[in-house]
Amino acid sequence: MRCPRCKHEDTAVIDSRLTEEGRAIRRRRECGKCEHRFTTFERQELASLIVVKRDGTREPYSRTKLERGIWIACTKRPVTQKNIDKMLSDLEEKWGKNKEEVETKTIGSDVMNALSKLDKVAYIRFASVHREFKDVQEFKAELGRLFK
Repeated sequence: MRCPRCKHEDTAVIDSRLTEEGRAIRRRRECGKCEHRFTTFERQELASLIVVKRDGTREPYSRTKLERGIWIACTKRPVTQKNIDKMLSDLEEKWGKNKEEVETKTIGSDVMNALSKLDKVAYIRFASVHREFKDVQEFKAELGRLFK
């Protein structure tokens, strides 16, 4: 693993711990050259999971891409990295069970359900993009459903 500060390739693992209920390993590393310490995570890759987009095209699942969209919805909200990691790990486990493909519609709905339990504002932000609200009336209708 390369050091993010000096790009030296000789880094040593100084601590390893299970995280995300045993679904990932958190490693503390130290650079042999500049002694910079940093954290890495090791997770099972869902390489076989294919995302089917609305237009029918397919692409490999990317946790990073989905996490980026969730963080945009959670901007300036009291949501932690730990909350999002757990949510994504739980959802990935659900999607990966006996499936090779998952539709973006399913991913979006599942993320919205999880966000509605985590933070209502983040839920509305994510829903407005996922459901492609066309006007204020659609937005108001979703707010109404949320607070029933």
